[in-house]
Amino acid sequence: MIGSIIGTGVFALPSALAPYGPISLVAFIVVTLGALALAMTFGSLSKRVPASGGPYVYAREAFGEFAGFLNAWSYWITAWAGNAAIVVAWVGYVEVFVNTGHRKWVSVLIALIGLWIPAAINLTGVRNTGAFQVLTTVLKFVPLVFMATVGLLFIDPDNFGAFNASGRSTLGAISAAAAIALFSYLGLEAASVVAGRVRDPGRNVPRATVYGTLVCAVIYILGTLAVFGTVSHSKLGSSTAPFTDAANNILGGHWAGDIVAVAAIISGIGALNGWTMLCAEMPYAAARDGLFPGAFARLRGEGGVPAFGIVASTVLASLITVFSYTRFDDVFTKIVLLSVLTAVIPYLFSAAAQLYWLLVRGRETLSGRRLARDVTVSALAMAFSYWSIQGSGYQTVYYGLFVLLLGVPVYVWLKRGQGVYGETAAAESGTESAVVPQAPAVPAPSAEPPARAPETAVAAERATRRSRTGPFADFRSIVRRRHHG
Repeated sequence: MIGSIIGTGVFALPSALAPYGPISLVAFIVVTLGALALAMTFGSLSKRVPASGGPYVYAREAFGEFAGFLNAWSYWITAWAGNAAIVVAWVGYVEVFVNTGHRKWVSVLIALIGLWIPAAINLTGVRNTGAFQVLTTVLKFVPLVFMATVGLLFIDPDNFGAFNASGRSTLGAISAAAAIALFSYLGLEAASVVAGRVRDPGRNVPRATVYGTLVCAVIYILGTLAVFGTVSHSKLGSSTAPFTDAANNILGGHWAGDIVAVAAIISGIGALNGWTMLCAEMPYAAARDGLFPGAFARLRGEGGVPAFGIVASTVLASLITVFSYTRFDDVFTKIVLLSVLTAVIPYLFSAAAQLYWLLVRGRETLSGRRLARDVTVSALAMAFSYWSIQGSGYQTVYYGLFVLLLGVPVYVWLKRGQGVYGETAAAESGTESAVVPQAPAVPAPSAEPPARAPETAVAAERATRRSRTGPFADFRSIVRRRHHG
């Protein structure tokens, strides 16, 4: 999970935050608290619903099909748009060695290479993807830990500049900087998205989510503080490789910065590798339940690779990368804000699903003290999500809402193919229309622990119903209702 959270984004974040000044460090602390509330919320949700899909599954179990679809659609946009943001930052560190003049079309070519290498790795299977992720995660920690420890000893207060350099109000500057800073925590839900591929997800997913977020938080805040204090504010805003510049200022020469750049390149490829997997896992979970095009549910090869999702998401990330390089000056910031907005929507629904369950069923299963704590955490996660949307800015909300609503025609098309409508759909869905969300169906224990988490309750119910009734179930159900009605 840490490999998906820590990418090239954190290596480029100081430059994106520089226009706001050191006040952005305050925003980073606030975002960290919000991220921890979200991590605890996802940890609790994964114990109740230990199936692949993460935010999609939680929204679907609590609020029904349409909410589940919107979350899957929004998160899918986050995944491939986030890959575009990561690769833009990654290019900045590659260009420490090549294309130092930053010729635009050469940068685009480098970015496309960076997107398709992880896609090729993912297409070879889960085992290779996981091994590559472990290797890159270990290597990326070295420069980050160095900057978060040794770098603090070389801080010069004169480098910080004005505390609030944005010209906005204090609250406005913190809100705007927080929306950018949140990008560094995208992926905290990664373990819940792939819970179906995790052994003992009820135990391991919450641990990975909360502890992974804590580790990243310490490294992020201290590392960003060190960069702000070792690179002058006037140069930081225009830097394409701020951690490289900081290392050069600390140790002199260029060799230290080159080492950091290599680590950032490795980190970026590792993060792209993990996010490319998430690009396929979320729509796979939704397609399995009939809420995404069926092509996303098809698995290829012995390892069961969702190849269509990998290829389709990488193509879209490539297109938005090319578009952004040709239309925007601050490419990284523009894509980051769009990615954050489309990620916060599933975060909001997940927090709402947890709060809903706590208020309806919490008293039956939790002590008063535990219930009060969990309600407080999920309410804070919801409030933080709303605040993050507000801080994204009007233009980002406009574009984000537009691409989110583009999913509505897709949902109409999918439901048309199922041949059900309104009350008929609710009657045929069984557990789907329940007012109270139910825990997923769990198979009977066996001698061997399951390698995958159980499917969602809806998917299991559908599979059972299909096996009993065959392909003409919908037709016979309609005839029965007409006969008795």
